[in-house]
Amino acid sequence: MQPIPVLFENTDLIIVNKPIGIAMHDATNEADVRENIAKNGEPEKIDGIVTRLKKQLAETELHLCHRLDTGTSGCLCLAKNAAVAGEIGELFSSRRVSKYYLALSDHKPKKKQGMIMGDMKNRRGGQRILLKTTENPAITQFFSSAAKPGTRGFIVKPHSGKTHQIRVALKSIGAPILGDTLYGGEASDRLYLHAWHLRLPLSSGELSVTAPFDTGKVINEDDVQAWYNGLNAPETYPWPSLPARYMPAQ
Repeated sequence: MQPIPVLFENTDLIIVNKPIGIAMHDATNEADVRENIAKNGEPEKIDGIVTRLKKQLAETELHLCHRLDTGTSGCLCLAKNAAVAGEIGELFSSRRVSKYYLALSDHKPKKKQGMIMGDMKNRRGGQRILLKTTENPAITQFFSSAAKPGTRGFIVKPHSGKTHQIRVALKSIGAPILGDTLYGGEASDRLYLHAWHLRLPLSSGELSVTAPFDTGKVINEDDVQAWYNGLNAPETYPWPSLPARYMPAQ
């Protein structure tokens, strides 16, 4: 089992480049349950990211500070004690953490850049949908450009942390993420959604970390690599100001 890449670590927290296919929490591999029970009476337990990192780093205490979908790679922050976990949790809940994602789609979006905003509602089958109401909206800003002929690359800045937010937002503009078959994306070797950059304004000092986007056949194609390597630092893009009532708490 390959070690999980560590991007930053100190006495208080760790930020890793989460590989695709690793869940946040431990689970049982349902596909192997019957076979394993027949062999030894016990289903196979699959370690989530917290358990794997505890074993890898010989840590007894790690707290998830936020979550990524199993198919999403990139920056994931874990605290080494409850106090730091509480501070980071407050930064996320008050929307003072800056998060930037990269995504690929082989569909042409209805618009090349802008803001997508709306309440989200659960549907059957694990899907969410975007509503026209804005009582407690998911807010997503993005810029896009050609990554290769027929494929669009997106830089995405979510201002909230709703489940499947970016996946639903890009579907809503006609550009479901490559590999995201749950939301109408074309089948691929992975979900091409990556948590690229994370900035935490901690009381001990601001921390900025970037995770390389380097896993998958499509991201490693020459044209797409040229797009990726040509990206500017995420903070330098002309992100529009949010409406006043959605601005982060100070």
